[in-house]
Amino acid sequence: MELTALTAISAIDGRYRKQVHHLDEYFSEYGLMKYRVLVEAEYLLFLDKKKIIKLPAKAGKQLRKMADEFGPEDAFAIKQIEQTTNHDVKAVEYFIKNELEKYGAGEIREWVHFGLTSQDINNTAIPLSWKHAVEYEYLPALLNLNTEIRLLVDAWKDIPLLAHTHGQPASPTRLGKEFMVFAERIQNQVEQFIAIPFTGKFGGATGNFNAHHVAFPKTDWTRFGNEFLANLGLHRQQFTTQIEHYDSLAAHFDCMKRINTILIDLCRDIWTYVSMEYFRQKTKKGEVGSSAMPHKVNPIDFENAEGNLGLANAVLEHLSAKLPVSRLQRDLTDSTVLRNIGVPFAHTIIAFKSIEKGLSKLVVNDAKIYEDLDNNWAVVAEAIQTILRRENYPNPYEALKELTRGNNKIDQKAIQGFIEGLKVKESLKKELKKITPHNYTGINNLSK
Repeated sequence: MELTALTAISAIDGRYRKQVHHLDEYFSEYGLMKYRVLVEAEYLLFLDKKKIIKLPAKAGKQLRKMADEFGPEDAFAIKQIEQTTNHDVKAVEYFIKNELEKYGAGEIREWVHFGLTSQDINNTAIPLSWKHAVEYEYLPALLNLNTEIRLLVDAWKDIPLLAHTHGQPASPTRLGKEFMVFAERIQNQVEQFIAIPFTGKFGGATGNFNAHHVAFPKTDWTRFGNEFLANLGLHRQQFTTQIEHYDSLAAHFDCMKRINTILIDLCRDIWTYVSMEYFRQKTKKGEVGSSAMPHKVNPIDFENAEGNLGLANAVLEHLSAKLPVSRLQRDLTDSTVLRNIGVPFAHTIIAFKSIEKGLSKLVVNDAKIYEDLDNNWAVVAEAIQTILRRENYPNPYEALKELTRGNNKIDQKAIQGFIEGLKVKESLKKELKKITPHNYTGINNLSK
């Protein structure tokens, strides 16, 4: 069978193709070829800029055009060359040389890939494509998702909510504040993420500019390499083997994994709130919640997101653990692994979209939230015993424990009766009776 969305083995290229097809530009075989051509072209242009070579004016313009207008037909041409070379980067080199011949600039063809090893291209092209994917796709999607969460925080900031610690009723909170917990956690991780540099390797066969130095011993090739990668928006690693050490890339993967874990936590909390009926979900005409139970409206968006985030994290874990490890000056295990960095990226983007979709369906069930608060007057025991401690009342914790622990019949009447029986002044009783599960929600920093 031909490869289509229906015959694809991976769900990324099948079921979810419409959601992530734009990531082809960064992570597909075509995308890798495009960025390799870009790096090779920029290298020739930089050699010219530094007056190491002299490019004909027409050749310089054509090189820029070749990189800017690189398309699937060019990738196909490279693939045809690779059938002979059996080497993907060498095929790119030959493609560019052929293009130079077409431009009438064949005299500079041997400057293509001058002094370089394949990893100078790969370890520049891949970090650059990763940088662009992060800046144009990942961070905007994540920040947009966090903005959606912050909007819900503002909408729900004054809604009291029964908290649950260890699955048991606990001191009331506010719905908006509970979502603000996730918004803050995500923002903290975003700040850590953007502090991680995008780095690349550029230094010849084993990282020492051997070939460059022997050909032009008076040229400061370290400075050249630093400026070349900086010109592309990357930081050059100063001491490397044949390949980059991938430590910065691994740091990105680890930070993405933490962000995904935070979102898994969010999905599970929302799923639980839905099961507790604190949220209802908007329905869409024609949709089916269950093939057997017509009444069901399942929280499928959060379940889908949790699954995709978990899968992404499993791959990110392997990437961050494997890539920084290579035998001596290099082995080839990084090559096949690097070709899969788009997999967790795509699953993460799919999850972001699922969470956004799920959030848009949520409707607060005020009646159920109010009912649960009203059925759990025992949670104000903390407030009462704390005020009694302030007043130096003897053994207040023990008195409230005796009243509430294991007692399923604690209601407003029971609490009010306990307060009335206290040997304290009337003004204090009045203060205590004002406390309810609906107003015992602590500081509302969200209103500031």
